[in-house]
Amino acid sequence: MKPFVSLLALATTLLAGDSFEAFGHRWTVPFGHEWRVASENGGQIIQMLAKRPQEKPRRPIQFALCETAPFSRVTIEADVRRNEGSLILVYAYRDESHFNYAHLSVDTGAKQPVHNGIFHVYGGDRVRISTEDGPNALPTTDWTPVKLTWDGRTGRVEVEVAGKPLPALQGVDLSIRSGRVGLGSFFETAQFRNVRIRGE
Repeated sequence: MKPFVSLLALATTLLAGDSFEAFGHRWTVPFGHEWRVASENGGQIIQMLAKRPQEKPRRPIQFALCETAPFSRVTIEADVRRNEGSLILVYAYRDESHFNYAHLSVDTGAKQPVHNGIFHVYGGDRVRISTEDGPNALPTTDWTPVKLTWDGRTGRVEVEVAGKPLPALQGVDLSIRSGRVGLGSFFETAQFRNVRIRGE
């Protein structure tokens, strides 16, 4: 595996604005200079270069939001790599105060209840809506294939990691029935490649 610093040397575009193109989509980010699109073996990698936690209310803000129409059903597939402890997949995004996300972590939910689970943001702090049971999602910093599937009609979301569903990454929320998707982290940095989005 190539270290993160060598991937930075491969970067082809340093983002100067608040949006960029990658994987056939345009993505909006809160601070363009804190993101980079790199190239490796003919493919693209979205890299987060900076941490930006939000203290009050306690919810993530540092993620790239895919500029599509809102999905009522969607599947996100990607290879992901945590640089530190965790990363997130956002879904059902209505606005900055109303969305859901899957938090994939080196921790288990039992060890750290605000990590490694499905979370809901509805006007305030994030709230866990999944069990704390099961193993951690990202025990190593290797590239790991993940797949998030969400159906707004039933409210059900499930994330598979390396082809296996994890108990902590399953949940149901019926308060948001459609929304956009995003990639990022709560308070750390991460990388994403081979991103595929399918939905309706």
